[in-house]
Amino acid sequence: MFTQLHHIAIICSNYERSKHFYTHVLQLPIIHEQYRADKRSYKLDLQIGDLQLELFSFENPPKRQSYPEACGLRHLAFAVDCIEETIAYLQANHIEVEPIRIDPITGKKFTFFQDPDQLPIELYEKE
Repeated sequence: MFTQLHHIAIICSNYERSKHFYTHVLQLPIIHEQYRADKRSYKLDLQIGDLQLELFSFENPPKRQSYPEACGLRHLAFAVDCIEETIAYLQANHIEVEPIRIDPITGKKFTFFQDPDQLPIELYEKE
């Protein structure tokens, strides 16, 4: 019945800042951008592999509950070929990245950084 994820939606507090982060820093290609005047809101569709990331802006969205962990989506996780190269790239773009950890079940390297609204984003090294 369910064959794959189609998209993930993110609501941001500052559209231009988040658009820059996802399109310039993370280099996700833009599929479509639309300003919805009736909602005074932008919707930006970005490509990540076979998945879409939808970035929305709304006036005065409530802050995301994160610490302690709240119910709901916990974080995004991107697969990367070389975690050290990806971390170096992010740090060169002034993005703070946590120290590398090892997944005790798979033995794979992973770490976290945050988007402009403190949404946790995980890097997980592929095989």
